[in-house]
Amino acid sequence: MPIIPQNLNDRQLEAATAGDGPLLITAGAGSGKTRTLTQRLAFLIQKGVPADQIVAITFTNKAAEEIKRRVYPEIKSGRTPFLGTFHSLGARILRQEPSFGRTRGYVIFDDDDSLKLIKNIVKSLDLDKERFPAASYLGKISRVKSELLRPEDLGDDMGIKIFENYEAGLVEANAFDFDDLIEKVVRLFSESPDALAKYRDQFRHILVDEYQDINQSQYELVRLLASGHRNLSVVGDDAQSIYSFRGSDFRNFLNFEKDWPEAKVVTLDQNYRSTKNIISAAGEVIRHNTLQRPKTLWTDNSEGDLIKVFGAYDAEGEAEWLAEKIIDLGDWENTAVLFRTNAQSRPIEQYFIYNQIPYQIYGGLKFYERKEIKDVVACLRYGFNPRDMISRERIESSFNRKPATELIERLPEMAASLSPAELIGFILQTANYPALLATKFKNSEERMENIGELVGFAAEAKSLEELLEKISLFQANDEIKGADRPGVKMMTIHLSKGLEFKNVFIVGVNEGLLPHHRSLASKDELEEERRLMYVAMTRAREKLFISFFNFPSRFLYEIPPELVEFDGIRPKTDEDTIYLD
Repeated sequence: MPIIPQNLNDRQLEAATAGDGPLLITAGAGSGKTRTLTQRLAFLIQKGVPADQIVAITFTNKAAEEIKRRVYPEIKSGRTPFLGTFHSLGARILRQEPSFGRTRGYVIFDDDDSLKLIKNIVKSLDLDKERFPAASYLGKISRVKSELLRPEDLGDDMGIKIFENYEAGLVEANAFDFDDLIEKVVRLFSESPDALAKYRDQFRHILVDEYQDINQSQYELVRLLASGHRNLSVVGDDAQSIYSFRGSDFRNFLNFEKDWPEAKVVTLDQNYRSTKNIISAAGEVIRHNTLQRPKTLWTDNSEGDLIKVFGAYDAEGEAEWLAEKIIDLGDWENTAVLFRTNAQSRPIEQYFIYNQIPYQIYGGLKFYERKEIKDVVACLRYGFNPRDMISRERIESSFNRKPATELIERLPEMAASLSPAELIGFILQTANYPALLATKFKNSEERMENIGELVGFAAEAKSLEELLEKISLFQANDEIKGADRPGVKMMTIHLSKGLEFKNVFIVGVNEGLLPHHRSLASKDELEEERRLMYVAMTRAREKLFISFFNFPSRFLYEIPPELVEFDGIRPKTDEDTIYLD
């Protein structure tokens, strides 16, 4: 007899001990989904399923290690389940089934390797690298593979040729890229019934975490493996589906019962993380989405504080308020600042350094350490001081030869006649910098947003000398006393998913930022932006602060007023500009 899992609520227990067949666990934010999935895995082993016939797929190695830590002590035999990501499962199968012109000793190309291969192809075909940006084609090839499309779907003949040369280059290098690790396995199973039968027999139970985040190739891999025995257990939350830009399609989650009509569905709706006020406010926001699996989270936690909302005249005023509030809290180690885009960190970093608030940026560099910012600042410095050979060397190495030569020749003259913001515009146009970034980076739009933030900062400066002095003093003071102590965590909302903090500040909740201006023309994209807001709000355990500048986001009006304490709108004053000395 299997041991009944302990310390689970009734819904969690129902999910963990469900019988064979398809199982959908709809798990709200903070409802203990990882514990439930872990206990289900342990339950299957305890009831006699051989551990090596179980596959548990997670989206991160960290999640897999956490499940291993909890489950492995329960395993008495020498057999162990497969615990890992989709990519690690695919890599294992492709090692056991050498095919597609590769041997068992193949290597895995990361994005940098793949980008270099495409650059070499563009060069070998004698193509203009700005008309055929390698980073753009890397993204297109990735989409073709992750969505199980055909090369013809790239939409242009040259794209097809680049794709074909890319695939040939991988074969020649005895390599797969990351997308191959799933797409090639799907192709293998589709083309070889024997291979599919072998792995269906080997893997009798399949568990999938974060099912709302799977893309088309991952969906098809799971469908093929589970269609025989139909022992598929998935857990997820459509309200936290925020990765469509990676190809994820949460409709796979919503359509689970269409794919598996006999599925058992269990909803985990008790939240253990947040206060009642936070849960209620987030629930009212997400309720405005039309495409979802409705559920109402509840908690036995206390009512807690009201959600604090603050409005500022501009980003500088918002950052000043943020620094003041965080100093008042005095709890840096348990506080997170979440934003929609990395570009928003610039004024926040400035005020944190000025106020000696230790901070850590997760998943990114500090603002003035970002390549695109260093490139533009090098041009500004050289324009102001043509004897600056360090900046000149950066211009020569960072830009194409012809634009670099023109910049070196004309920057001193233009710096004397243009405002700082106009000078940045001249640099971008002369270097054709947006196109240059597109040839090198998949996230070129995000990098241009960082430059846009720099332009906004430059527009406030009275002269180039003043701007460069502010930047230099900012960097010179970027050594915070006590920086070795745990500090405030700063990150994008996307990176915060799966984390929780005692105190959360969501900044820049403006119309055009959250929701992002690129999402406003699409209902689907707007609803994903609302899911982003929901994810951000549900990271908070005890205190939630939301701030905006300029025009408040529509999402703020979706929070019931009785749950909000409005901190007022701070007008712009001459004191809003800080000087580091």
